[in-house]
Amino acid sequence: MKSKTGRRAVWFAHALLALTCLLCVIPLVAVISVSLTQERYLVENGYRLIPYEWNIEAYQYVLSDATIILQAYKITILVSILGTVGGLLVTSLLAYALSRNIFVFRKQLSFLVVFTMLFNGGLVPTYIMMVNYLHLKDSLLALILPYLVGAMNVLILRTFFRQIPEGIIESAKIDGASELTIYARIILPLSKPAIATIGLLILLVYWNDWWLALLYIDNQKMLPLQLLLNRMMSNIEFLRSHIGSVSGVKMSQIPSESARMAMCVVAAGPMLFILPFFQKYFVKGLTIGSVKG
Repeated sequence: MKSKTGRRAVWFAHALLALTCLLCVIPLVAVISVSLTQERYLVENGYRLIPYEWNIEAYQYVLSDATIILQAYKITILVSILGTVGGLLVTSLLAYALSRNIFVFRKQLSFLVVFTMLFNGGLVPTYIMMVNYLHLKDSLLALILPYLVGAMNVLILRTFFRQIPEGIIESAKIDGASELTIYARIILPLSKPAIATIGLLILLVYWNDWWLALLYIDNQKMLPLQLLLNRMMSNIEFLRSHIGSVSGVKMSQIPSESARMAMCVVAAGPMLFILPFFQKYFVKGLTIGSVKG
């Protein structure tokens, strides 16, 4: 039976966790609330958790051309799926090789992986390499290749693979399994938490990226969602700063803050549905994999 002090400690912990959850949820509610509030009310009264008056004007503006938005969604989803699958495959293969003590070039390859965490080629050499030598301008590969392997992800997975008892691998080798068979049929199934965690991290990188598209994509049909929304926001700022003052249009009639929040909801919506499916793996995979990383 728990003592009175113990029960109070449990209640205090629950209250603290509930408060923390509330602090995490409030900003999300505020974003959705602002996106559903008319711009004029925001200018006059500021932000509120509950809209003064429900209004979908911002969403009508953001989704005014559904064809372009759907095309941008299609590009973003395609790049995210291909990038995540490819990134997981290359990252896990590299991490598995680095985790095996029998791999001859383990130290040299580990040095190169860590080296990339400290130094990189820089923007101009990278751009020249991608455009002039690899000819990846206006190509999906230009959005996938630069983020295919992350040094930190490799180190986390390598550390996780080392937690797997060596005896299991030796038993498989005695039964005649090759390194590739051990990797595919033993290492990967035992590393689901780490694989799911790294997969989520890679997915978020691809989903949120707009910088690579700004550099390498000129074709309007290949714009990812994030860059498209970024350009729409720039157009709104241009309208508010130039056209409104010339034509006499009131600033409050041009959605700005509400449109910005609507773009956040449109861009982050799919990720909010995906995250709960990875939650049970996330903490375990990240903590175990990062120990002694």
